[in-house]
Amino acid sequence: MLKNRNNIGIRKFFGHYTKGLNNSGVVLFVTVVVAMVWANSPWKEFYTGLMQTDIGFYIADFRLSEPLLLWINDGLMALFFLQVGLELKREILGGKLSSPKNAVLPIGAAIGGMVIPAFIYYLFNGSGEASQGWGIPMATDIAFSLGVLALVGKRLPTALRVFLVTLAIVDDLGGVLVIALFYTSGISGMDLLHGLLFFGLLIIGNFVGVRSTWFYAIIGIGGVWLAFFFSGVHPTIAGILTAVAIPGRVKIKEGTFLKRLDALHKRFQESKSIKGTLISNQQLEILEDIKTTSSEAETPLQKLERALHPLVSFIILPLFALANAGIHLHGDLLKVLTGPVGLGIGLGLIFGKFIGITAFSRILVALKLAKLPENVSWNMIYGTAFLGGIGFTMSLFINELAFSDESLIFTAKVSILFASLISGIVGAILLHKNSKKLITIK
Repeated sequence: MLKNRNNIGIRKFFGHYTKGLNNSGVVLFVTVVVAMVWANSPWKEFYTGLMQTDIGFYIADFRLSEPLLLWINDGLMALFFLQVGLELKREILGGKLSSPKNAVLPIGAAIGGMVIPAFIYYLFNGSGEASQGWGIPMATDIAFSLGVLALVGKRLPTALRVFLVTLAIVDDLGGVLVIALFYTSGISGMDLLHGLLFFGLLIIGNFVGVRSTWFYAIIGIGGVWLAFFFSGVHPTIAGILTAVAIPGRVKIKEGTFLKRLDALHKRFQESKSIKGTLISNQQLEILEDIKTTSSEAETPLQKLERALHPLVSFIILPLFALANAGIHLHGDLLKVLTGPVGLGIGLGLIFGKFIGITAFSRILVALKLAKLPENVSWNMIYGTAFLGGIGFTMSLFINELAFSDESLIFTAKVSILFASLISGIVGAILLHKNSKKLITIK
């Protein structure tokens, strides 16, 4: 009975989680179209000027002024990485990554989906500034990929969605590590030390039982993020570190929670009501106790993750897409796509992701280190592997860090856009065919 209840809970969670991601995928797609139309319209100069508009904060002698594009990419995206960190921690503590048996396949697939694309890119770009772009085809856009999966494969097994979610989260972690280790330069040791001290303060807060999300938000943003911003280490890393420090445990156990609620329920029934539409002070106190008890039965990690989800999915990621997907198409696009950088990114995302995910999955299953999820076939894995080639958000993000040359940035953006589109279409076709087969079988 308990096992069935847990399975129902998992299905409900992933149903709610992937539904939100599906919707955000639609919003992202619309935003990309808007950005592309805007950047190629008579108002393209306004678009460019808007993204380069300086926005600053001045307090006495302290000054922080950066273009709007940088505030979105370095500031708002830190909240995206905070959510990624929270998702990853939740999965490790009590999700699919908490069981080595279930985690091996998506983790191995994610690693393959990062290593092979990077290798393919490096084959075409082994030297010069272009060689810095090897991290671009490693990424998978979780919102877009799940959005496509939902649109074409509504009857596909839930386990396939879980596989893709887990793979994409591990992929995001790999992206964060790549950014931290390879796309960071000119480090200020003192500012980095300040950031680590603030991070230590968050860890201490967790250890002593501080459960206020405001505590972690204020110190995480005002302390860790700001210090990392000035240190030279990319400030999005602050989001991951803050997520690590946020408590992932409840204050009271389930049994205690139910006993308290039962006692409060009885007290409320026995309390005297007053005439009119208002409630008595005694009833108000009982309701406040219920709120406090409910809060203690929640984890700050899950509470913050749920609060961040609509903000990140429907505001931050669309703003990022609006700011970065506005590519003014010009010149010989065929030449752009068939140049070394274009081929490295295009082949890396389309074929590198497919080969890496499927080959590593096949090897793990053949060695009996992992097994396919329930009701999932290899044909479904193949279609999902192509969806892994939708690198959009993270690929664009790494592109901005990898290159300083505007021509390389333009080439990479065009390649990411076309490769993600092709990967999405191929993956959608394969999964749609499998979805129709399931209908036939039933």
